[in-house]
Amino acid sequence: MVEVLDTKEKGSDVNLATHLLADGFNKEYQIAVIVSNDSDLVEPIKFVTKQLHLPIGILHPHKQFIRELSRLAEFYRPIRERTIKASLFPPTLTDANGTITKPPSW
Repeated sequence: MVEVLDTKEKGSDVNLATHLLADGFNKEYQIAVIVSNDSDLVEPIKFVTKQLHLPIGILHPHKQFIRELSRLAEFYRPIRERTIKASLFPPTLTDANGTITKPPSW
């Protein structure tokens, strides 16, 4: 038996970079705070900080950190596990459309 891990690129880093740049050009923020530890964001963050002169803060949800991201950011801090746990929705939510249940694997 072979286990295959199939990851799919959702384009979320490209979407984030696009909005970070567009909103920066349009002066729609004074500081941007990004929740990520994705090294794919180094270049757009570098552009925003060096060319647009806008500060970027990064909150990262992992134990390891990306050194270049930490150098570019105004601040670079981990999100503590207890903060993540305190921010989760309950296992079951109900709205006007019905009940939503969080999968057990989450």
